[in-house]
Amino acid sequence: MKKITLFAISLFLIGCTTVPITGRKQLSFIPQGELLTLSDQNYKQVLSQSKISSDANWSAKVTSVGQKIAVSAETFMRENGMEKELQNYQWEFRLIDDPKTVNAFCMPGGKIVVYTGILPVAKDEIGLATVMSHEVAHAIANHGGERISQQLLVQLGGMSLEQAMKSKPAATQKILMQAYGAGTQVGVLLPYSRSHESEADHIGLILMARAGYDPAKAVAFWERMNALGGMKSPEFLSTHPATSRRIADINKEVPEAEKYYKN
Repeated sequence: MKKITLFAISLFLIGCTTVPITGRKQLSFIPQGELLTLSDQNYKQVLSQSKISSDANWSAKVTSVGQKIAVSAETFMRENGMEKELQNYQWEFRLIDDPKTVNAFCMPGGKIVVYTGILPVAKDEIGLATVMSHEVAHAIANHGGERISQQLLVQLGGMSLEQAMKSKPAATQKILMQAYGAGTQVGVLLPYSRSHESEADHIGLILMARAGYDPAKAVAFWERMNALGGMKSPEFLSTHPATSRRIADINKEVPEAEKYYKN
């Protein structure tokens, strides 16, 4: 037990990085090259098993809004000394025809998928911007890499991602898909999702404001999602619906984001 504890501490010290905007320290010891390669493979797998939407109007909106949010994220990263990290992002936006799935996700590297089931909740371009900003926030905060690092440490004894894929491919694949929040068969969600979701809310508000969308109007989306969560638990909400406390936290963060919107 002592050896495991010391190993965990050493991994934390080696793999400790900082989340942009919030400044939180996170555990992430996976090389970006490995993470992006597997992310791309999983993204292609999701698309191959899905039906791409033929709705030209909403598909165009997903692409248009996604591009605005991506530019916002890249501009922010350049302004905050993260220009080197930009090489890790090749943005792509897809709308999947699945009205029963109230979900969206962004894989490491900027591959964003929106399911048609979330569109009635989004309602309009601002609602869609709220969703996509939240997902892009997960990507630039490296939440996927952090979740995978945590689970490799807890479930697989801290082995590298490359070792895990070779020796335990099924378990590792499940960890990857859970970490991205991808698809409908997510299963048991990973720990610390509450802090990740709160962080993505915060960063997402700033990204959408910088992209020209009023962050104050994001609250209406979360209120609609909260109402939907009362009837069932959409995948997008993970283990915790958009409770009154979460909405209250978002309301407190709106004034900070509004500064970027007004500028």
